[in-house]
Amino acid sequence: MSRRALLAGAAGGAATLLPAARAAAKPKASRASCASYRAAYHFTVPDAWKNDPQRPVWIDGEYHYYYLYNADYPTGAVGTAWRLATTSDLVSFTDRGVAVPKDTTVNGDVWSGSAVVDTDNTAGLGAGAVIVIATMSPGGGTDHQAQFLYYSTDGGRTFTNHGTDPVLPSPAAGADFRDPKVIRDEDRDRWVMALAEGTKVGFYHSDDLKSWTYAGGFVKDGIGTLECPDLFRITAGDGAVKWVLGVSANGKGSGLPNTYAYWTGSFDGSAFTADAADPQWLDHGWDWYGAVTLEKRDANGTLDSGARYAIGWLNNWDYANITPTIDCDGFNGTDSIVREITLKRGSSGPYYLASRPVSGLDAYVSRTVNLGDVSVNGTEVLDYKGISYELTTEITWDQLTGAGMQLRRSPDGGRHIDAGIYADYAFLNRRNTVNPDSSGKWQESHSPFDRSAGTVKLRILVDRTSVEMYVDDGRYVHSSEVFPYLVDTGLALFTIDGTAVFRNTVIREFTV
Repeated sequence: MSRRALLAGAAGGAATLLPAARAAAKPKASRASCASYRAAYHFTVPDAWKNDPQRPVWIDGEYHYYYLYNADYPTGAVGTAWRLATTSDLVSFTDRGVAVPKDTTVNGDVWSGSAVVDTDNTAGLGAGAVIVIATMSPGGGTDHQAQFLYYSTDGGRTFTNHGTDPVLPSPAAGADFRDPKVIRDEDRDRWVMALAEGTKVGFYHSDDLKSWTYAGGFVKDGIGTLECPDLFRITAGDGAVKWVLGVSANGKGSGLPNTYAYWTGSFDGSAFTADAADPQWLDHGWDWYGAVTLEKRDANGTLDSGARYAIGWLNNWDYANITPTIDCDGFNGTDSIVREITLKRGSSGPYYLASRPVSGLDAYVSRTVNLGDVSVNGTEVLDYKGISYELTTEITWDQLTGAGMQLRRSPDGGRHIDAGIYADYAFLNRRNTVNPDSSGKWQESHSPFDRSAGTVKLRILVDRTSVEMYVDDGRYVHSSEVFPYLVDTGLALFTIDGTAVFRNTVIREFTV
């Protein structure tokens, strides 16, 4: 299993940094004198290590966000527990410590899974008990992946194992059989589990969360091993109701993203039928992995059937341990901003999921810089400096090859992150700043955009170690990890082969 293998590889010593990143960070002994790389408004683990988000659940008026956590990183024991943070607005989080501990049974550490609230006491563990079903591998290693149950009777703060036998045993040694995602199928009054099984997502039924029966599967080859499945129903703005099946997948070998692939379609309780054979992608950047979606509820807990939230791990297993944050700040683990997703359909083509940053960010705006309309022909260095901010603009043109922004620009202009459009695609390019991809292959991400309109809207979230670009009201998103020098605070606009006007250009800074 890639996740455990890479964690094991990190156990022998401190994280390996690229030479440039190493120069920007100082040894652990000098942390007090380090300039912090901790994100200003993105979720970060308090210490040590985090990877996969676990789907947040609504309990007692707030979201409970669990995630995989290893307190022993980088030099101690490998393996993960579930750590908990709570939030009412999905922007500001309160750490609650470890909820599902590791290595307290013969089955070892706890991998990905999902939590549900058993309102009707179907499991017999109490009405309202919080049930976690997660993958574990008895005996260590990656063989015999099986699903185990933990439960909480204190509102999801602490969990107890329900014995040491799996509720869904491994079918075969060494098989990919992990990451259970459990939902309530209200139409059929039972539970449904989606499970990652290599290039298949298996579907299982249960009446009590403790006994599971195989019902069917969905197979997709060509995008690597499928992980962290997701299954939900959502209503589009035009009233159409669709089921969505999502997976974390590595499509880089086929020229596709390494993020969250999804299909719209129908689900009859046992089989998922996709509207199209090929998936769409919820993110086109390099670093939005292990993502989960969750229900959108208002302050009273009322469910919104027309929207969901989503959060992803801002990292990639190709270089998960290359980060200066562990040296200066003692942690390795940052998440994307929570985004709201809705189901839309363009004038032609399929239904798709559109994304926008969670509206709760608006309450944390500490400064707004309104630049208005800026006409650019070539490169225009702006009178603004910042490390963590949001930039929104609408680029318009008559004749143009490309246009965009140089983010986190160095004083001499030699280092920067480029975001914008070129020819018939939108792009995010981290090549000219410090970044974790030593191979040089994963520097610029691409997505389509409608060039014929002569205009494109961009909303870009910049933080100390990440850039997330939303294109045309979130039709496409790019999320990538970067480690610019902390002295690189400049901002410039640029065009290629023409003039463009950057209209309604606004910068917002946040204090969380």
